[in-house]
Amino acid sequence: MKTRHLLASAALLAAAFCLFQHFTSAPDATPQASAKRDDNPFAFVKSMQGTEPDGKLSVSVDSVVANAELRHLFDYYLGAVGEKTLPQIRAEIELQLTHQLPPAALPSAKQLLERYIAYKTALVDMEKTPQQPTDANPLRARLVAMRQVRERFFSPREIAGMWGFDDAYDDDAVARWEIMQDPHLTAEQKRARLAKLDANMSPALRAEREAPLKVAKEEDQAKQMRAAGAGEDDIYRMRATTFSPEAAARMAAVDQENTNWKNRIADYLDQRNKVMGDTTLSDTDRQASLQQLRDARFSVNEQKRLGAYE
Repeated sequence: MKTRHLLASAALLAAAFCLFQHFTSAPDATPQASAKRDDNPFAFVKSMQGTEPDGKLSVSVDSVVANAELRHLFDYYLGAVGEKTLPQIRAEIELQLTHQLPPAALPSAKQLLERYIAYKTALVDMEKTPQQPTDANPLRARLVAMRQVRERFFSPREIAGMWGFDDAYDDDAVARWEIMQDPHLTAEQKRARLAKLDANMSPALRAEREAPLKVAKEEDQAKQMRAAGAGEDDIYRMRATTFSPEAAARMAAVDQENTNWKNRIADYLDQRNKVMGDTTLSDTDRQASLQQLRDARFSVNEQKRLGAYE
């Protein structure tokens, strides 16, 4: 369940702050060794059902490698804040580290986890204390402030490993935003500066930025193939060639979910029309029948989406 590059991390950092407010308000904010894992063979918390933990860990000289994969593993489980206490989350992360790492690398991984949680908590404290902006661009100012906090907990090498690519992505996004917002630049000057950014972009960053366009192009191709009579096996093979067999399988699963949702909506609307057309029902009984219909077919969260179809 990847959560990378959320429109420049600075722009959505407020959401992360809200999440980690639970850390400082939890009754027991000190991790305890006795924290137990709930017996759930499928997911750590309900909101994670159907997802897989991020993070493919690496080891070098009996120490865990501080890279983005390790950070993604931490963030995956820290996303359970609100459903589990911080001690429970920390115990679960340590359990996962134990399963994935050799014993010699565990101390370094647990020590990094401790600093990572402290770093997240420090971000909350930073948000609580208004800072005098040192940059006219609030997005860049937030990036600078966040990176200054980061330097208190991690070495330059750790920062480069855990955030290097994301920082490059964010810097590129902010630079483009600044160019487009600069009232002193002509349209031609803006195009020239954006072109310069494109020319200096690393291959990895270019691939990341072009990924949404690649997916959109693939979806158009899939629609054209279906219109021409192609089957889902043909669609799968096309996607597997364009992306990977794993990505093709995930896309097929999403297609199936969308199809199931559309079928459920169609069935619901058919039954709803029958209820609405039943002249023997009073307004009160009609509304009660409609709610029973919703409850029988949709979860509470799904019902929030029904207004767009009714």
